[in-house]
Amino acid sequence: MSALRTLVVGLGQMGLSHALAYHRNPGFEIVGLVNRSPVTLPGELRGYPVLPAFEAGLALKPDLVSVNTYTDSHAAHAVAAMEAGAHVFVEKPLAPTVAEAERVVAVAQRTGRKLVVGYILRHHPSWIEFIRQARRLGPPFVMRMNLNQQSSGAAWAIHKRLMDSTSPVVDCGVHYLDVMLQITDSRPVQVRGMGVRLSPEIDPAQVNYGHLQVIFEDGSVGWYEAGWGPMISETAYFVKDVMGPNGAVSIIMDEAAASADVDTHTRTARIRLHHAATGPDGAFLAPDELLSMADEPGHQALCEREQAFVLDAVRGDRDLGRHMRDAVRSLAVVLAADRSMRERRAIDL
Repeated sequence: MSALRTLVVGLGQMGLSHALAYHRNPGFEIVGLVNRSPVTLPGELRGYPVLPAFEAGLALKPDLVSVNTYTDSHAAHAVAAMEAGAHVFVEKPLAPTVAEAERVVAVAQRTGRKLVVGYILRHHPSWIEFIRQARRLGPPFVMRMNLNQQSSGAAWAIHKRLMDSTSPVVDCGVHYLDVMLQITDSRPVQVRGMGVRLSPEIDPAQVNYGHLQVIFEDGSVGWYEAGWGPMISETAYFVKDVMGPNGAVSIIMDEAAASADVDTHTRTARIRLHHAATGPDGAFLAPDELLSMADEPGHQALCEREQAFVLDAVRGDRDLGRHMRDAVRSLAVVLAADRSMRERRAIDL
């Protein structure tokens, strides 16, 4: 079976990781790399042509286009690629608005092209186990999650550029709302958001800290917070915890881990499982369990698993209908939260 001719668009942190995944998988053949500005490539990628424009790459007639640009160009690149006959992998968030996300999905359905959205946690064995354990605890559920990132220098410059099109609670929040939606399997009905501008270096209309609360139809509730910048605390940057009538499950991080380290954004270290059942004397019937997640995949290995999923989706003609619907649904919640924080009111979904 011939390799998928692959065009990689956007060579930032995620784009380079995905490009390495394509390079290392014989099921893909990179035909070009696209970046608007000069970029230093790792040794494995230096033999591939680097093109300055998306249109030049599309002219190479790729089978797959990997879109890893800023959010404001995701929808346009994805639609153009599918209209040209290519399958698409696009980093999250799928688009800056729900309407644009729905348009991308509609084009995928009309053209019969595969559309995979970059929800990397769906390919992480530890997160799959975390969700499985959480589902046994309810409903209803209380879901508490955050990912605050203390950034400075080049990392802070990247975050400031990201905020031109996407707030932290949207850019990161789609991952964790997707996790919540997998745990509850219930419809979100209302969301509330709040945000704060903590730096004079960003536009007055932007916020670099955000917090949302979401209510689900089955009575479950969840909150998520995300902040970027040199002022962000390292003390409580990573909370992943779910409670239900039957107990609680939590991801326990290494306390020495740094929030700016991309590997720590997916790493779990251990999962603590607490059982709520008590005996006649009120004592717990079972001690907490610590599930070791030793030897779990790092960030690059996860990107390679994700792209293996893309290859299987194309070659196996997999039905991605639920995958695409979930991507739009999680995006709708975080965008409503972003709107809520700006309008200072709850949003019914």
